[in-house]
Amino acid sequence: MSAGTGASRRVLDPIERVSEVLFGLIMVLTFTGSLSVADAGRTEVRTMLLGALGCNLAWGIIDGVFYLMGSLAETGRRLLALRGVRAASDPKEGARLVAESLPPVVASLLKPEELEALHGRAKALPEPPARAGLRKDEWLGAVGVFLLVFLTTFPVVIPFLFMKDLLVALRISNAIAIVMLFGAGYAFGKMTGRRPVGAGLAMVVVGGVLVSVTIALGG
Repeated sequence: MSAGTGASRRVLDPIERVSEVLFGLIMVLTFTGSLSVADAGRTEVRTMLLGALGCNLAWGIIDGVFYLMGSLAETGRRLLALRGVRAASDPKEGARLVAESLPPVVASLLKPEELEALHGRAKALPEPPARAGLRKDEWLGAVGVFLLVFLTTFPVVIPFLFMKDLLVALRISNAIAIVMLFGAGYAFGKMTGRRPVGAGLAMVVVGGVLVSVTIALGG
């Protein structure tokens, strides 16, 4: 119901941050995981590094655009819901529309007269915008998505930049990736009420499977 009020929200919520980090990790691991240490030289490593950076740069931009599209669609949906509520002349119909626009758990906590009161307050609001637009925090969110996907590349590829022994570099890179996957899973577990350590371990396994599938499919 905040579509026309200009209300802002957190630029990226914690779940979105974890999701973007995981996405960036899986993308870069498809490059480092496909590197054959036995056959690779500095040229192959350079090609891998450029490919990983270029891939996450491109996907960071694409994911940022998708974030903006999703934000615009959500704002448009809320705007249409607000217009529908304001256009309802019958209080009971307005209350029904208000209930439909709210999360089911929240709607179930409100009495019919409270929903009708919200309908009246919605009708008293200033005229909403003619069409949905993007707010400053949503543009910042898109930048945040891009940075999370792109910057996630660097911890995993840094060993290849400074170490001559490719086998050691690959092992350190994999160790860093495992720690990052575990950290993302741990954070996800805390945010969803699951056991953080178990969620972290599960994320390492799931991440490894996803990377293997991506490599196998030529991703």
